[in-house]
Amino acid sequence: MDRKKIIASVIMIVAIALLLVLTLGGKEKQPATGFAAHRVVAHAMGGIHNFTYTNTLDAFIANYEQGTRVFEADLLLTSDDRLVARHEWTANMSKLLGQQNVLPAAKQGTVLNYEDVMNSPVLEIYSPLDIEKIMNLMVIYPDAYIVTDTKELEPERIKKQFQLIVEAAEKRDPALLKRIVPQIYSRDMLDVVNRVYAFPEVIFTLYQTQDSDEVVIDFASQTGVDITMPTVRATKSFVRKLKNAGARVYVHTVNDEKEISELSRMGVDGFYTDFVSEDDLSRIKGIR
Repeated sequence: MDRKKIIASVIMIVAIALLLVLTLGGKEKQPATGFAAHRVVAHAMGGIHNFTYTNTLDAFIANYEQGTRVFEADLLLTSDDRLVARHEWTANMSKLLGQQNVLPAAKQGTVLNYEDVMNSPVLEIYSPLDIEKIMNLMVIYPDAYIVTDTKELEPERIKKQFQLIVEAAEKRDPALLKRIVPQIYSRDMLDVVNRVYAFPEVIFTLYQTQDSDEVVIDFASQTGVDITMPTVRATKSFVRKLKNAGARVYVHTVNDEKEISELSRMGVDGFYTDFVSEDDLSRIKGIR
């Protein structure tokens, strides 16, 4: 082969390589859509007037008006097996919610019935929610998502909770189920939930599990679940490996904007927070 043919061959190879780089590696990353498009998860429906854990209608509306579209709801079974939005059945929670005067002392640290919950304003002015009212909100606000925090670990009680969630959604519009994101507390819980309904998005929250990082990464890779964890567990290496496995990574609960910026640079995708709205997030420096 003469010198001119060699040069021509080299030029052709370089041109082909450049074309491959431009066509395969030059595509811009497409923006996320749906649930994945949002970075903020309003913890317990979000804070309101410096109060947290209210799980109220008022908190939902206040945070929605600040641009937030994803809301975590604490959901518990009452003594008569209704599903209501409340963080826990303790005397301390009754005190935190300002219900000492509306609930008899004997009921302030016990599992309440449905009527007691719904007839007890939070902090005297805020309206409690049950699963029916939450579904009504999802109809009224068609771009809102609900992340469930159901807390139960026993399979039968988990099943009961999600049956009530599915029934409430299907009474209105089965499409609402596409905007409900269950949190699971163990790998086994995924099967329990899926037997009731196969939700398109699921978040595995790590605060109750003893699973190693490697086990969690493998589970995320195999099932497609997203992950949320306490900030103390979020290391750069763990976050990177989870993202490489295809998971979106969330942390909880973060209210400091500097910390949010640092976690974002680490690769964290979303933040459970009381007081930082989706609108706030758009102006925080350093957010990836």
